Amino acid sequence: MSENLDTKEILNITDSYSSKFDYSKKETVIILAAGHGKRIKSHTSKMLHEIWGVPTVERVYDACRKGLGDINIIVVVGIKAKSVTEVIGSRKNTLFAYQGEQKGTGHALQIAMEKIDPEKYDGTIYVLPGDMGLIDDATMKLFRDEYSKSGNDMMVLTGIYEGDSSENSYGRIVRAKSADKSGNTASSLEGQVIQIIEHKDILKIEDSHPYVLPFKGKEFSYSRHELIENCEFNSGVYAFDYKKLVPLAKNIESNNAQNEIYITDLIELFNKAMFKVGAVSPKQQYVLMGFNNKSVLKQMDQLARKIAYEKIKDIVEIADSDDFFIDDLVIEDILKLDREGKPLDIKIGKGVYLGRGVKLNYKSELGKNVYVSGNIVIGENVCISENVHLSCFKEQELRLGNNVKILSGNIIKGNIVIGENTVIESSVNMTGSDEFPLRIGKNVDVKGTSYIFGSIIDDDISIEHSIIVRKRVERLVKKNGTIQKIKYFLPMPEGLDAIESIS
Repeated sequence: MSENLDTKEILNITDSYSSKFDYSKKETVIILAAGHGKRIKSHTSKMLHEIWGVPTVERVYDACRKGLGDINIIVVVGIKAKSVTEVIGSRKNTLFAYQGEQKGTGHALQIAMEKIDPEKYDGTIYVLPGDMGLIDDATMKLFRDEYSKSGNDMMVLTGIYEGDSSENSYGRIVRAKSADKSGNTASSLEGQVIQIIEHKDILKIEDSHPYVLPFKGKEFSYSRHELIENCEFNSGVYAFDYKKLVPLAKNIESNNAQNEIYITDLIELFNKAMFKVGAVSPKQQYVLMGFNNKSVLKQMDQLARKIAYEKIKDIVEIADSDDFFIDDLVIEDILKLDREGKPLDIKIGKGVYLGRGVKLNYKSELGKNVYVSGNIVIGENVCISENVHLSCFKEQELRLGNNVKILSGNIIKGNIVIGENTVIESSVNMTGSDEFPLRIGKNVDVKGTSYIFGSIIDDDISIEHSIIVRKRVERLVKKNGTIQKIKYFLPMPEGLDAIESIS
């Protein structure tokens, strides 16, 4: 869907969500999230397609914030600017830059850098694509550490192609060798990045004519075979010395058929200025995956599920490692519980969905296809049977006390508290609103085809085949000492004048 906004409206939105740039912070991340992704074939920006329940651009943002800490972040938005901006939202030290015309990654970098006053800032700039939804905090920490100790002025995070080299269509990272073309030592230059050569250009090289590159007063020679077998490729993640980047970024030109400006051209510009360009690879190659189509997006989501499973597979019992969803923050909470040293005895059935905000507890048992999402706080020894739905709005809380049992097929939504030892049997629907929250006491039993909304139910009550809307149900003890049960309670019908029998 088109957002149908003019430039002025978009700038008003990006400005309203932007916070101030903090010049005291010496690290700034620029996330390139302006593209839409034509090959994804969707009205939704590819930056908003979800990997393991989170939009990919938000995953990149969170990895940078968690891995690098208290930094500035500039998100470059373009197509679907409003939607992408709103997903990130108003956050500390976060700014949005609008790339109205898609003219390449270098142009997006230039747009982002307009948000920084070069007279006031000196530090490191990191640049990442917004579709790299498996990048993690550990990789960002590694990249920062390697850049800091390398002495380089620019660094590229590179991938290592693990398949058949003949099927590798990525551009290759060309590094300086230990000896130049003539065999003279070049140890002071060894390992520095000279350029990125595209695969199609490698194929044009003749076997009998080596590819020769001049570099800082020397010449380095590479055969066609050598370049094809080179498995190191560019991921699109960079680190720069800001002061050295500023003048060079202005000089990137669009000397290509696409008339676009590319960040990769900065390698040549940094080298011509006699600066050092290095490269490093992450420990796990999957973190560098980006996507341009639905099939790769699905692969990334499957990898995210595998990563999630590996984190908790020996802590909780998961019935099917290929059919479950547990939000990353819920997994973090599980890991925190585990560190306390007490066995969790949590059981997760096939097809269970546990969204953001859910708080599990000791001996939580969730049956097949249970759906739980929102601020749901689950007590100890709670059993939720198959096909149950539990949810609430963002501002609400749904709380289950210890030893609660919820049987199959029930739908329980909204602002609700259910007391300990309560049993909600099958075919029950319960809701609570902000104005009329639902409060159910201890040792309550709700059964039959019942619906309860916005009511207060005292302890020890039994409710069967009833519809209770905005009522107070008191604990009434009869003369024989038993508690009055509620059965077949129905409110007065409305609309009888619109109903007639069919003869």
